[in-house]
Amino acid sequence: MKRTLAINTINKEEQEVMLIGWVQARRDHGKLVFIDIRDRSGIAQVVFGPEIKEAGDLRLEYLIKVNGLVKKRPAKMVNDKIATGGYEVGAAGLEILSKSEALPISVDGDGYEMDEEVRLKYRYLDLRRERMRDNILLRDKVCTLVREYLHKNDFVEIETPLLTKTSPEGARDFLVPSRTHHGKFYALPQAPQQYKQLLMIAGFERYFQLARAIRDEDTRGDRQPEHTQIDMEMSFVTEKEIRDMAEGLMVYLVESLGKKILKKPFPVFTHEEAVKKFGADKFDLRENKEDKNTLAFAWVVDFPLFERDENTKQLTFAHNPFSAPKAEHVEKLLSASAKKDEKELLDMRAQQYDLVCNGYELASGGVRISNPEVQRKIFEIMGLSPELTESRFGHLIHAYEYGAPTHAGIAPGLDRLLMILQNEPNIREVIAFPKTGDGRDPMMDAPSEVDKKQLDELGLEIKK
Repeated sequence: MKRTLAINTINKEEQEVMLIGWVQARRDHGKLVFIDIRDRSGIAQVVFGPEIKEAGDLRLEYLIKVNGLVKKRPAKMVNDKIATGGYEVGAAGLEILSKSEALPISVDGDGYEMDEEVRLKYRYLDLRRERMRDNILLRDKVCTLVREYLHKNDFVEIETPLLTKTSPEGARDFLVPSRTHHGKFYALPQAPQQYKQLLMIAGFERYFQLARAIRDEDTRGDRQPEHTQIDMEMSFVTEKEIRDMAEGLMVYLVESLGKKILKKPFPVFTHEEAVKKFGADKFDLRENKEDKNTLAFAWVVDFPLFERDENTKQLTFAHNPFSAPKAEHVEKLLSASAKKDEKELLDMRAQQYDLVCNGYELASGGVRISNPEVQRKIFEIMGLSPELTESRFGHLIHAYEYGAPTHAGIAPGLDRLLMILQNEPNIREVIAFPKTGDGRDPMMDAPSEVDKKQLDELGLEIKK
């Protein structure tokens, strides 16, 4: 007999079914034993008569196989709180497939009250709770909707490397030592920034991927060492056109999931207006912050091209070094000096834009530099010597010299979007295997020490 999922018992009245799942709850009424069996689709109630003697041995989280007849529950026994609450399975057979020890954590309830360390140490159990299952299933649905929308709009999904070159993009890199090239290191990508620009130069015109972004920075409620972003890039478009494409994606996702959007089209604020009006460049436009099913999107545009690094007191990029200046600022930029024209440089604006939602920065993007002269000048203003610029970015700048198209992109954060959609307090709740607040994985015991043989192969030693 083919297996039936719990949710499908509602379509199997008076039919024989086979269910496989975990014991969610057990109620012994003497001659009758009632259990809730749980699988990935939900739960179903099973009734065991006295002839099924093994039912007395069942305990929570045992994995079992049950054969039986689906019947309507008596009217007074209907449970309106679950989708299958009008039906039950009268068991004709039972097989215990795998027993379970007493659980180290409860998988009932939402789990919010539990210690983070314990939940993440036993994450495979924590994921059994209904709330966590729903979060992961929604993640899958959103990923499917993203692909649907972008493929309808002629985007091509392309993967980019995870072993790449260290590059300053706003956070510290995670470094990976090379075994075959002692003293040299790969870096894990903070974003596929340079690769997606190179794909535009290669002529693909519309690219996307659900990209892993890995950054060695302190965690917080909406930030993890590794996260997923909906990475998009387009050639031959204006800033408005790429923003319209991203806005269309957000509307498609949110409305497909039955949620509401506060204002369409999304309001647009300059960076200067946003800081003056809200005190920051991320804000919440909802008057009623308790309205959990409404998403308030807004664009923030015209960011500064440069800002002053508080540590070095030197000018640096405000977002990333690949954002194009406003067209009217290009000529002044090319003739400017970091020492002589600092004030004028700080007044320059980039074709850079953020998408904010319910108080969070949801996405950042920009029109990219496609002129090698402008790109070299940006690095010069930042204090990089021509030799250092060539060493770090020569591959990209030289690519600009071979018929580079104008291009622009954006990268909404998938985890933050899911956190908002599910009304979760933390992005850990929408990631299958996240890290703790201090960047550890208690389940895998990572990071961990490695033995001396591995270090010797890499030409490394630990400095004490």
